[in-house]
Amino acid sequence: MKTILLVGILGIVFLSGCSNQPTQESSSTEMTSDSLSTVPSTTESEEITVLAENLTIPWAIEKNGETFYVSERGGTIAKITDGKVERQKVDLAEPLSDAAEAGFMGFVLSEDFDESQTAYGYYTYENSATFSRVIQLKLEENQWKETNVLLDQIPAGSFHHGGRLKIGPDKKLYATVGDALDEERAQEETSLTGKILRMNLDGSIPEDNPFADSYVYSYGHRNPQGLAWGEDGQMYASEHGDSANDEINEIEAGKNYGWPVIQGNQTQTEMRKPLFTSGSDQTWAPSGMAYHEDNLYVAALRGTAVLEVNSPGKKVTERLTEYGRIRDIYIMEDQLYFVTNNSDGRGTPNENDDRLVQVPLTRLATE
Repeated sequence: MKTILLVGILGIVFLSGCSNQPTQESSSTEMTSDSLSTVPSTTESEEITVLAENLTIPWAIEKNGETFYVSERGGTIAKITDGKVERQKVDLAEPLSDAAEAGFMGFVLSEDFDESQTAYGYYTYENSATFSRVIQLKLEENQWKETNVLLDQIPAGSFHHGGRLKIGPDKKLYATVGDALDEERAQEETSLTGKILRMNLDGSIPEDNPFADSYVYSYGHRNPQGLAWGEDGQMYASEHGDSANDEINEIEAGKNYGWPVIQGNQTQTEMRKPLFTSGSDQTWAPSGMAYHEDNLYVAALRGTAVLEVNSPGKKVTERLTEYGRIRDIYIMEDQLYFVTNNSDGRGTPNENDDRLVQVPLTRLATE
């Protein structure tokens, strides 16, 4: 746990922020929130396996058999097998944006990847203005190619792009979209910014979406960057707050999650408050997430930890605090995998950063 002196100094810095600032992904601090219990914890290094090093601003983890595919914001996919990293070029139809939080981000393999060699991607590009798009990709001769545009011209701006892609248990494709620093649009049901979007795998709008002829699944989001589902089908999302007040939300179709009208523990009629919040004096900058046995595991950039979020116990435990900024988490069977994000210009990279790391879940459970 950091010292009280650090909490006081950094608390002043956080409170000086405003809603038009870029997302809170810079250096880490840890503070105690009045709204939840935060328990510092670490694991012993001998229990951890580094599967890959020297990744280049990794963003999303996917796994097929014994092979990992990790998207890198510069427009490549790191294929990792037996500790060997092979970079595969991604041939995109539009030039990647070089904005501070932009690039090639969300990436998810199709469920029939072995047969189809297809996947889905989310990237931000420049073409007279800054936009994001959701695409289909195909792997051919060790190179990925954009083959189909599922959704285009999502307003992107300079910051708050969202960027997470996941295929839900309903076999629909979900995408998180930030408010692009145009926060009022997060409350507009007709705008694509500040939303979680839902589409069929061919890019069409599902008939059972909550708003007719609309991709919008939920709204009132600031900068959501993580998606996960519980065993009961409940959907969860992580979201960057304004300077603090980061959120873990239970997502329901058609609901309003409040930004910019409310945040953190604030309430208003017809607006949903979060399942968990960092509170007004703590910052997580949560990103990718995964669910396992009643716990959500959330990557924290500014929190520099894996957050173990236990809903029944109303507790957040900080795990793996010695690796710096963590961008994404992937869980398969009894193993948790995460990628660090110290080389993106907002962290302090160590030698051989960034890394893909494997941790047994049983080790976390015994702390």
